Amino acid sequence: MRHGDKQNNLGRKKAHREALLANLTINLIEHKHIVTTLAKAKALRVYAEPLITKAKSNDTHNRRVVFSYLQNKEAVAELFGPIAEKIAGRPGGYTRIIKLGARVGDNAEQALIELVDFNEVYGKTAETKAEPAKRTRRGGKKAATETPAAPAPAAEEKAAE
Repeated sequence: MRHGDKQNNLGRKKAHREALLANLTINLIEHKHIVTTLAKAKALRVYAEPLITKAKSNDTHNRRVVFSYLQNKEAVAELFGPIAEKIAGRPGGYTRIIKLGARVGDNAEQALIELVDFNEVYGKTAETKAEPAKRTRRGGKKAATETPAAPAPAAEEKAAE
């Protein structure tokens, strides 16, 4: 019985699964997005996000820890270079999974997993062109009371003169 066992083994032994996730992480770092099955994408998110978090503090220990997982110098250099600069202010959630539908050959559920800060479609460039945020009911009362209060002191000054 597998009570409380939340690890998705992906039909592989431990060494094969770790090699698979390391290779997927290396490809994700190199290409910034990859297409894989939904189950592998969900397992990859759990594997890759702690490594990306370690890249935020660029010291020798974290580089060695990440290298022990990935065994790829180019990927580690990329992770601690341009990727670490872009994710510096983000508190987590470095990846996004988008479902793509079923694969033609075996009907496996496909998904696109990408680094959030490297997508221009959903990124900050799209937000700047968008219209301003809609006001909510809670924020409306506070903003409404502040705007009429500003002209009132000016009217009192004119009356005093």
